[in-house]
Amino acid sequence: MKVDLKKELGTYTARRGRFDVVTVPPLRYLMVDGHGDPNTAEQYRDALQTIYPFAYALKFLSKRTLDRDYTVMPLEALWWADDMAAFTSARDKSQWSWTLLNLVPEWITAEHLATARDSVSRKGAAPLLDSLRVETLDEGLCVQTLHVGSYDDEAPVLDALHNSFVPEAGLVMTGRHHEIYLSDARRTAPEKLRTILRQPVARASAAGA
Repeated sequence: MKVDLKKELGTYTARRGRFDVVTVPPLRYLMVDGHGDPNTAEQYRDALQTIYPFAYALKFLSKRTLDRDYTVMPLEALWWADDMAAFTSARDKSQWSWTLLNLVPEWITAEHLATARDSVSRKGAAPLLDSLRVETLDEGLCVQTLHVGSYDDEAPVLDALHNSFVPEAGLVMTGRHHEIYLSDARRTAPEKLRTILRQPVARASAAGA
């Protein structure tokens, strides 16, 4: 049977119109870093053209050698800027830095990763393959919500998250803003896009200790 990790990991669900405090376990991801407007930056396009071939190479390798098939997980990204207002309110995309992510199932070994890298390299269609890495992201305590709509309509939700919910809940923001793209932007109308918005946090008392 094909495994869908979105259904097995509770933190890959979120509710629209409310913020939930969750604990995210350490998870391994394919990662590619970059900077600039995701709509126009060549580096962003190259990152997509690298991370997806690698993700599918792992999937087919797992199915072929382990008889364990799974659904490739949705694209995710960490976002930040030197001035976070450039991301949350001003939306100056030229100032954005990002790390594209794709979840690696826990049964995938270092040997599988090496085999997939060799396979993708031989095909020569992954322009940032040398920059792709696999790391564990340990976000721990987070606040998340489901945003339905255009990516450019996230600003009011982020403002409520950062400036109302987090401080009122006795929390402080820690890690980088995290987005999980449950919809395929190529095939979904902007007003119907479903995106989990996640912000790592810590208890204010613990952070100040």
